[in-house]
Amino acid sequence: MNVSEQLLEILQNEGVKHIFGVAGDALNPLVDAIGKQDQIQWVGVNHEGNASYAAFAQGELNGNFGVCASTVGPGALHLINGMYNAKKERSPIIAITGQIPVEHLGTNYHQEADLKKIYDDVCDYQAIIRSPEEAPRVILRAIRIAVNNKCVCRIELPSDIAKMKAENRDYVHTVFRSESTIIPSKKELNKAAKLINDTKKIGILAGAGCRDAKAEVVDLSIRLSAPITHTLRASDIFDHTIENVVGLTGLIGNPSGYKAVMDCDLLLMLGTDFPYTNFLPSNTKTIQIDIRPENIGNRTPVTLGLHGDIKTTVSALHSLCTEKEEDTFLVKLKEKFTDWKRSNDDKANPARDMEPLHPHIFAKATSDIASKDAIFAIDTGTAAIWASNFMNFHSDRRIIGSFNHGSMAVGLPAAIGAQLQFPDREVWALVGDGAFNMSLQDFSTAVKNNLPVKIIVFNNSQLGFVKIEMEEAGLAPNFDALRVDNFNFAEYAKLCGGDGIKVEHAKDIIAAIQTAKNSTKPFIIDAVVTNAELSLPPKIGFEEAKGFGISKIKEVLRAFNGEKEQWENIKKEIEAYFD
Repeated sequence: MNVSEQLLEILQNEGVKHIFGVAGDALNPLVDAIGKQDQIQWVGVNHEGNASYAAFAQGELNGNFGVCASTVGPGALHLINGMYNAKKERSPIIAITGQIPVEHLGTNYHQEADLKKIYDDVCDYQAIIRSPEEAPRVILRAIRIAVNNKCVCRIELPSDIAKMKAENRDYVHTVFRSESTIIPSKKELNKAAKLINDTKKIGILAGAGCRDAKAEVVDLSIRLSAPITHTLRASDIFDHTIENVVGLTGLIGNPSGYKAVMDCDLLLMLGTDFPYTNFLPSNTKTIQIDIRPENIGNRTPVTLGLHGDIKTTVSALHSLCTEKEEDTFLVKLKEKFTDWKRSNDDKANPARDMEPLHPHIFAKATSDIASKDAIFAIDTGTAAIWASNFMNFHSDRRIIGSFNHGSMAVGLPAAIGAQLQFPDREVWALVGDGAFNMSLQDFSTAVKNNLPVKIIVFNNSQLGFVKIEMEEAGLAPNFDALRVDNFNFAEYAKLCGGDGIKVEHAKDIIAAIQTAKNSTKPFIIDAVVTNAELSLPPKIGFEEAKGFGISKIKEVLRAFNGEKEQWENIKKEIEAYFD
């Protein structure tokens, strides 16, 4: 057994099923070892960046850790964006990177890169193997840190050591995984209960840290008559059918979710490091509960911080809090949320047959047709707006994406990772055309592995979210910079061996989505949609109004000066709004 085979044996013991990567020199001994067994599949991709996104998806979804791999310097550098995404989403992954032979390190050798220095910011730990004797110790340490801290770790395997005889085989053992719970002291819990019992209007802002505590949070909200606002990552925890949920806050949020946070007298922040301080109250009493104490007070001043896991801490609080009879605050917000949902249903009605089409219709129809346990990979940009506002992630549905890192091109590779992990579940990716163009080379990977992923490409020939950002900043859009030149994505799907359909008419949307659902091949819906759809935050402050106002004035002036695209954009926005 060589060091590569020992590494593979450890990964097998820990339940790893897939390694995503691109083969090459330093990795060849590992790839050779994979070929001699059938427990772990080597999933060859066309770009290492897609490998790390696929590994992120598995780390996020499977209760274990994802694994990606690359050869020396250049390939290892391609991994880094997906690894940053995993870091920001707190999804445990292990990256295996090759390295040049040890004897050449530090000599500016061919393809040499100081990977330790490069990866210092993204990795919590780097297992840099410099001898067969230390290999099992540092490999196991990397896995132990990744799974218990929910973080990114890297294993560096030089090409010469990869082929050496394995040592210390008797040291290999099952990785320790903590199942401990953390609960604040009785004194702190009593302080929190007093604040809660002395306050009438309470709001809850719940994040992804509540994933294992859904029932406890909902029970507490019912006891306190407290509306629940959720973060984007928690959309599949506190879906639109859950009692007392009033929606999302932030730039892509809704009015009732925003008001529940901003208009309460006491805010309970549960399992969230919500970063948008403009959407957090500055003078409201706040109790923040988090498993990571460094998050407490990170975004807004807190009246009381509680270090604990949400499930245990909220359960303990529940028994200390008195039931609140007054529910006017909650009732008004629930009514407002119901009105917002009804309005969105109207916006997403296929009877709105303006062409190019409204993107809302595709999102809502997908939500209505997809299975109850579907997995949705949501790309960054306007796709996230349409998904969060017009879809309902109820039952056992899951969403994954680049919600904290905000990187484009996560949708397709994350869908590949998810489908390999869960072959019996529907996996949908909702992506913009700009993001899809970055990653489409690995649609062929989905075909090669017979993965029936369903890809909806919002084809508006524009970087739509960047346009919104320019307008918010008071700039007239630069349409040359925003333009995305597309080919027929449905024909591309067929060329790769998959299937697809281009949809340009509203009457064809439902049938296309149903066809994608039933397809046994990777399937692309080329959804030709308008680039003039306006997306407004739940509350427009002076700065936002000023930015958009200045932007529109500039657009009008430039239109009068003969810039045809500015005038066409204004007309299309008016048409999209009133259709």
